[in-house]
Amino acid sequence: MAKRDNTKNGKTATANGKRQAFSLAAPTATSVQLTGDFTDWQQRPLNMEKGADGIWRAAVELPPGAHHYRFLVDGQWRDDPECLLQVPNPYGTQNSVRQVN
Repeated sequence: MAKRDNTKNGKTATANGKRQAFSLAAPTATSVQLTGDFTDWQQRPLNMEKGADGIWRAAVELPPGAHHYRFLVDGQWRDDPECLLQVPNPYGTQNSVRQVN
């Protein structure tokens, strides 16, 4: 029987992960993806779902700690305007940070 791989992005999945909701208002966008250190950035982005209100939403389970992320809106990088914690990244822009306790 094959052994189940409990790692994600080099991090061991934990039973104490917490479901985190992400959202972005982009009513004219045709595609919005959530990318971050928890998706290996552009390697495995999460496609967000557009609501009738023009808000794109996704939820993901994250282990405790700080998680850097950004949105890709129609192929263009976007900051999370609702996130108060931003840190510089190596590309001259900034990443949003979600702290999970």
